[in-house]
Amino acid sequence: MGRPTKPILSRDRICTSALAIVDEEGLAELSMRKLARSLGVQISSLYEHVKTKDDVLHEVANTIMASVDVSGFETGDWRHGVASWARSYRAALAAHPNIVPFLAYGPAHREASLRRADTVHGGLVAGGWAPRYATMIGASTKYLVVGAAMSSFAGGFDDDIQVYVDRYPHLAGAYRLRERADEIDQDSFELALDMFLDGLTALHARVAASAEDSERS
Repeated sequence: MGRPTKPILSRDRICTSALAIVDEEGLAELSMRKLARSLGVQISSLYEHVKTKDDVLHEVANTIMASVDVSGFETGDWRHGVASWARSYRAALAAHPNIVPFLAYGPAHREASLRRADTVHGGLVAGGWAPRYATMIGASTKYLVVGAAMSSFAGGFDDDIQVYVDRYPHLAGAYRLRERADEIDQDSFELALDMFLDGLTALHARVAASAEDSERS
């Protein structure tokens, strides 16, 4: 029998299997040996496509970041751009929370991440922000999004009312939080994002006024 015309492995198939392991078992549980088993190939075959576990994770991260929408900056409205980017960014990470710690380290050499960082930075500068502020806004948005995507605030409470009765009078209703975790976490993220954007809008006006004063003096 001749050799198959198409390779058994592909980058997409490797990424899909690796992400499934991370989603189901956690980041620490991914190994090249386990990945090879899940793909039904010898580990030597896997090494022909990717050299290390980090290479695999970068491929997976690149795939996830490719789904993040930064097209809002095309409108020329920096506030709309940040808002739509942050929401899309959170949705992409929240779908795969186990890999967020790896993504949190930064874009490294990942094409999808760098392209989005470039678009965000360019959109902010075009919107009147100085490059240094654009960098800090990008970083601050990442802090907000990554924190929201890594865990659930509401889901972290116990649903047993006896935990709170008598001992924690101000948390008498906390046992209800877990059942409404998705709603509360979403609304909390939107509140934080709105406050963040309102603060940036006020800062933008002050920076612009300061620049005008400098030009007149």
